[in-house]
Amino acid sequence: MTLLPTIKQLLAMEPIGQEVTIRGWVRTKRETKQSTFIEVNDGSCLSNIQCVVESALLENEALKSMLARIATGASVEIAGKLVPSPAKGQKAEVSVIRVKLIGEAPADRYPLQKKAHSLEFLRELAHLRVRTNTFGAVARVRNRMAFAIHQFFQEHGFYYVHTPIITASDAEGAGAMFQVTTLDLDALAKSGGPVDYDKDFFGKRAYLTVSGQLNVETYCQALSRVYTFGPTFRAENSNTTRHLAEFWMIEPEMAFAELSDNIALATEFIQYLVAVALKDCAEDIAFFDERIQPGLRESLEKVAQTPFAHMTYTDAVRELESANTQFEFKPYWGCDLQSEHEKYLTEKVVGGPVVVTDYPKEIKAFYMKQNEDGKTVAAMDVLVPRFGEIIGGSEREWRLDVLEKRIEELGLSKEVYSWYLDLRRFGSTPHSGFGLGFERLLLYVTGMTNIRDVIPFPRAPRQAEF
Repeated sequence: MTLLPTIKQLLAMEPIGQEVTIRGWVRTKRETKQSTFIEVNDGSCLSNIQCVVESALLENEALKSMLARIATGASVEIAGKLVPSPAKGQKAEVSVIRVKLIGEAPADRYPLQKKAHSLEFLRELAHLRVRTNTFGAVARVRNRMAFAIHQFFQEHGFYYVHTPIITASDAEGAGAMFQVTTLDLDALAKSGGPVDYDKDFFGKRAYLTVSGQLNVETYCQALSRVYTFGPTFRAENSNTTRHLAEFWMIEPEMAFAELSDNIALATEFIQYLVAVALKDCAEDIAFFDERIQPGLRESLEKVAQTPFAHMTYTDAVRELESANTQFEFKPYWGCDLQSEHEKYLTEKVVGGPVVVTDYPKEIKAFYMKQNEDGKTVAAMDVLVPRFGEIIGGSEREWRLDVLEKRIEELGLSKEVYSWYLDLRRFGSTPHSGFGLGFERLLLYVTGMTNIRDVIPFPRAPRQAEF
């Protein structure tokens, strides 16, 4: 089969009666005495193209028989002339010459017959839900955002590094990791004996990575500007709208960069991605604005155009403590800011995006650079209205003695992190980086409310069917 113009490309053409061929899936079929109207979509855009079978063709019994088998969900090939449409709201339609039914979707069995289904229902049909308007739009935005991420970093002189998915260390120190093993777990359970990891594939405990950050730092200390963009895994038993067991992370790292450099990169990055979404995904953003999150476009435009405010964690907590608002989680110095706190800061205090810096060291990871006060670290979170935290990062602790002491304080193994400490032993530099959860970015850009709806095949507790 040759590559034909997509429906998106056809709808951008001037309809002057040129002969075209489209291939796609039927969204609706409507019949009158004079004509049959078939709406076809190929996924290239939100819009369908209307194909009109006139009465003269309907006299063909073979064609009538075929049309009777065409229903919502069927795949078809339709040839005809691209002509101006008399219908309101559409520029062009296809005056049909030939119709070919490629794949049937019997109406009594195809589960997407209705025009509207709940997101909960569609979550049970991950293999089919992308055929709906909502999930087709999510997929297109996800595609454009992924490409934009690479564009941004490549244009800024960063090198793309593929970090390992299997690791022996925990970047977060949280322990919520999926273990990887080739040992016969059934046999071990029956024997009741101790686990001998010398017999395992790697000769030690191994896990799916929770972050590529520690590994990408090794390349940062040779290539200066690097980033990783890949899958990460958390074995947290969290059934919430903001947690996945498998998700994608973007993690840039810059040598010779302090916290201020990190903030500048993070804010420029967010504004770049939002601007790309508004420009290149305009049709889909308009759909989300109308159907999913009213006011979405206006909110995104404000973030793309508004300078980000700055405040320290201490100032943020002071604002929260003095707020005339009843929070579910009471704010206090030393607490981890909750989503409700972050939204209050952006929407009520600042009235726009804000970067919060200098968090208590007790609530941040071991690798963050300690400030001179001994209580806080050079960390930053980028908060945006309607969502809260969208980026978290820090200047990294590059002083060997300070990092070793912190590892000891937290009861972590210096042996496990010996290679990481080597980066501080040999040619260490100040360096900074941040992490952006790709699916959280997509939640923000699309206005969707459940993170399981912005990844093709969500992985969550007791969910790995597809």
